Formats: sequence, structure tokens, C-alpha cells
Amino acid sequence: MNPFVNSEESQTGSRLVLGTAQLGMPYGIANRTGQPDFETAVSIIKTAWEYGIREFDTAQAYGESEAVLGRAFASLGISNKVRIITKLDPKLDPHQGQNIKRAINRSLERLQIPALYGLMLHREEWLDHLNHGLEKTLRALVLDGTVQHLGVSLYTPVKALQALKSDILEMIQVPANILDHRFADAGVFNLANEKRKQVYIRSVFLQGLLLMKPEDLPASMAFAKSTLGKIDNLCAQYKYTRHKIALLYIKEKYPQAKIIFGAETPIQLKQNLIIWRNNFTSIFEISQIDSLSILDERIINPYFWL
Repeated sequence: MNPFVNSEESQTGSRLVLGTAQLGMPYGIANRTGQPDFETAVSIIKTAWEYGIREFDTAQAYGESEAVLGRAFASLGISNKVRIITKLDPKLDPHQGQNIKRAINRSLERLQIPALYGLMLHREEWLDHLNHGLEKTLRALVLDGTVQHLGVSLYTPVKALQALKSDILEMIQVPANILDHRFADAGVFNLANEKRKQVYIRSVFLQGLLLMKPEDLPASMAFAKSTLGKIDNLCAQYKYTRHKIALLYIKEKYPQAKIIFGAETPIQLKQNLIIWRNNFTSIFEISQIDSLSILDERIINPYFWL
């Protein structure tokens, strides 16, 4: 057992995955501290490990994230124990198999690990290239032991359903939170369970938007104030923080899914882990939160925040 893990804490993180975009670049609308320095990054990863988190989500396009992770894992002596999921740089050509393999080898060098637990396509549009040489490239990576599991990061329910029908893909990553129920409503989670494929949920806090005070919103997003106000009304009714409602809702609504969340500081990380240990007191609370669902992509899709 790792020397800085105790038995109680090690149970906390079994469904949790540390998202590490923040460790490689400034990330998130609520980010006030920028990219953490290396010492802070090590402290975040050490804290995650102490609480039982073994999976780390990154991407070739996340700035310095892979390199920071590799150095941090090595300094903590856990490089041979972590499970890393990375995503292919969307600037690659899906038809250039050798370039994809070279990109993966560079990721392994940065991460200082011999193989990837998971490799995901970073753009759902690449699904349409599977039958045009990409599947052959990906299968070769699995056969030679470079990658254990293949998947795709998704943005639309229709593409998620398409991905779940692929024999080669074993995992999908989708956004879901107290406002965004599109993938559940489209049957994505049910189909994933039927096909025994692993779902990873991202955007639990909608890149920090769900935790922001209405007065802190940028002027360009003033239209989101009323939605945040509705969340605050529900929080007041049950005496919960927005942080608690957002995280526990996903935990209990999607019990088969793994949850990706990031942190800019060790304190933020610990706050999430402490909340994770709790549960709602009644099913009624979950049904009330269900009513927060919206379809306004200006709010639930960060692409439209630009």
C-alpha cells in the first residue's frame, strides 16, 4: 500500500477521476488563480492519491498537463500505479496512422509511463473516420499493449449513441450536470449500461459556472443570472450549497458512471472529496433538482461562451 494512503480515504475515490486540464493551462470560467505551479500540482495529485483516486484524465491539447503529470507521478513514486486516460490532439490527421502512433509515444514519454489505461478521440467527428483506417490504427495500439481501452469524448447525444454502437470503443466521456440532462434524456446512460461500457462524466460544475456568484459573471454572460438564481432558491430550500447539490446530484443520479472533476488548489480538491462522502436525505430532493434541467446551449455549452 502507498505510504500516504489510509483505508478510510482509499474508499472515497473509487468513482472519481482527477481532471488535469487545470494543471497544464489556465482553465475554467471561474478560474482565479491561473495554472498552478509545479509544487501545487504535486500537492493536488498527492492529495487525490491519498483519497483513493487512481485515474487521471488529460489530453495532448491540455498545454503542459501531460508533462506536469509525468514529473509529479515520478516525484511521488506512483508512475507504475496510476491509470491515465489521454485524448488525441484534434489537430492530427485521423488518416495518418504513423503520426498518431508517434503522438502517443510522445505522450507516454511526457507521462513517464509504459502504457495508457485509456485513449480517447478528442473530437466526436472522428467517429466518422473509424471505417476509413482509424479503427485499424487504434486496434494496433491495443494489440501491441500501448493502450488498454479506447473511447471518445463527446459533445452531442446523437454521437454518443453512435459511439456506443462501436465494437472497438469501450468508454465514452460526456458532459452532465444539474442543468444539462441531454444525454440521460436521449438514453445514453441506459444504452451504455446495456452494452457494459464505461461512462465518464465531465462538466459537473460546468467549468465552474455553477459555483459562481451571479454578480461575478462576466457581462457577456449576464443572461445566466436567472438560472443561477433558481439554483440558489433550491439550495436555500434544502440548506445545501450549490457545490454540494451539483456534486451529489451527479453521484446519485448516475451510479454507474465515473466522475471527472478538476482542482486549482489542494483545498478545492479536499472540499470536493469531503462533499463526495455525503448523500442526499431523500429521493424527493433528486426529483426537485431534476426540474433545473434546461436546453439553452448558451449556458450549458461552453463553446458558446466565447
